[in-house]
Amino acid sequence: MTKPPRHVLSSTVLNSATHGARWQRSSRSTGMNNCIETAGLERGPLSGMLAVRDSKHIEGPALLFSPTTWDTFLGAVRGEAFRTYD
Repeated sequence: MTKPPRHVLSSTVLNSATHGARWQRSSRSTGMNNCIETAGLERGPLSGMLAVRDSKHIEGPALLFSPTTWDTFLGAVRGEAFRTYD
């Protein structure tokens, strides 16, 4: 099995009927678009992957993650694994 790509050239590609991406903005987003958007890919060769893009640049690239990888990342963030102390 070929490994899926880690990113796609444009998140517009994921919006096509081929992949069925429905983008959702972070619940912590402000009106300044300083957040990310995620979309579960429902169809096509990337089915089951999670796409993440910058809400300020929606036509730009999207990063692709497996559900397990994304859940691990969220768990680390919630557990303050990235917290810095002065």
